[in-house]
Amino acid sequence: MALSEHEQRLLDQLEQQLHAEDPKFANSMASTGGRGMSTRRIVVGALMAVAGIAILILGISAQSPFNIIIGILGFMVMGAGMYYATTKGKQAKPHVPTGKKEREATPRGFMSNLENKWDERKRDQP
Repeated sequence: MALSEHEQRLLDQLEQQLHAEDPKFANSMASTGGRGMSTRRIVVGALMAVAGIAILILGISAQSPFNIIIGILGFMVMGAGMYYATTKGKQAKPHVPTGKKEREATPRGFMSNLENKWDERKRDQP
């Protein structure tokens, strides 16, 4: 269910207030829009792992004096591919509002605005 315009504005105000009051906490809690595992990283990592397995098998089956070294190299490529596939890449830093206009938009704070709105509703009721 989508948020109404009013609810979206309130949510934006709350987020701006959080960034203004405690930017460190806001950055740690910022959602980055589902930036979990990247499909590209998974595919590249899987291809690296498959290449590592192929090199490992080649090293085991080779009749050369370097078969152990080739096998170790294949195992390392396979491990690096799996590591690459299962880790997250660099994440973009979220926007921290620091402009003067953004701070002037909520001079008294989000909670004060909500309290004022609540008081206005109480006055309007008979």
